[in-house]
Amino acid sequence: MQPIIKEVTTLKDLRTFVRFPRQLYKDNPYYVPALFADDYSTLRRDRNPAFEHCEARYWLAYQDGQVVGRVAGIVNKLYKQSWGVNYGRFNWIDFIDDPDVSRALLETVEAWVKGFHVEAIHGPLGFTDMDREGMLIEGFDQLSTMVTFYNHPYYREHLERLGYAKAIDWVEYEITVPAEPVEAISRVAEAAKQRSNLHILKVKHKKDMLKYAGQMFAVFNEAYRNLYGVVPLTDKQVAMAVKQYFGLVLPEFVPFVINDQDELVGFGITMPSLSLALQKSGGELFPFGFIHLLKALKQNDRADLYLIGVRDGYRGKGVNAILMDHILKTYQRRGITKVESNPELETNDLVQSQWKYFEKRQHKRRRVFIKNLG
Repeated sequence: MQPIIKEVTTLKDLRTFVRFPRQLYKDNPYYVPALFADDYSTLRRDRNPAFEHCEARYWLAYQDGQVVGRVAGIVNKLYKQSWGVNYGRFNWIDFIDDPDVSRALLETVEAWVKGFHVEAIHGPLGFTDMDREGMLIEGFDQLSTMVTFYNHPYYREHLERLGYAKAIDWVEYEITVPAEPVEAISRVAEAAKQRSNLHILKVKHKKDMLKYAGQMFAVFNEAYRNLYGVVPLTDKQVAMAVKQYFGLVLPEFVPFVINDQDELVGFGITMPSLSLALQKSGGELFPFGFIHLLKALKQNDRADLYLIGVRDGYRGKGVNAILMDHILKTYQRRGITKVESNPELETNDLVQSQWKYFEKRQHKRRRVFIKNLG
């Protein structure tokens, strides 16, 4: 049956758009819902500063009056400035196992991005690299995380049938935390501190970290600028990210490396895993969802790595070792035994080399697909 495609034009439609995956993955033990409030704000033009340089549209697919799919189309005008090519994006794509539904959704978003004279469309990619991205193609029997999409195995087949091919993959690892500090990492970390006059910021309150929030995202923009699809964050986007995420930060899980000029030269962002808490809460903070999140932050044996960034002038000088040494000792102190690396580009040998001292398994892979639109 051919679906009816309806553009999202009201806040009620948007709420339906955000919540559709919970219907599609009901009772799936590996699916982890996003925080509804985060997705809802990200997709709203009046709340997300990315709309200063992005255009976006969202669509829902219906059959017999029931929602059976969704997709978002994005055109990021800064992408062309950064990369020299004009590509459209798709993201937030979900659909039942019906070729008519996936075709209708993707043909709709393709037709829309063609209006911007793009050369190709690729995705899943968001407004920024802070959004969830990539389509799962391996690891369907592994628990998802707060910052990644989960999807059914048939998604890949549907896209390839419609002419989409691999652009690039991310890989993900489950890392076992050793019972004792890794002497080789600690030795390099201590030498780097002495040689370059570096130290880990001592934090008593979260407000001590806010002073460096702007510098942290400046390091992020610098460190990630050459990775696939990345567009630098604007000042307003930085302010939004700080507002969204700093409330959940546990300072001991987020080391800042500072030089003798009181400048941030490197950072790591990691947290106790919120996957099970989000499953219990259904992605809602209220009325009781926040209780599950608070419990997970206080008592947990699993953690997620999110970001590690080092300023250009300090790469290869042991800053990564300082960060890893601190994070590892925090994990050991807090009883963390397993860590999710979250997505790393398969071509990023530097970040993957960090795991050479640890027992690990590559258990997930996700892909960005691309289609030439002529």
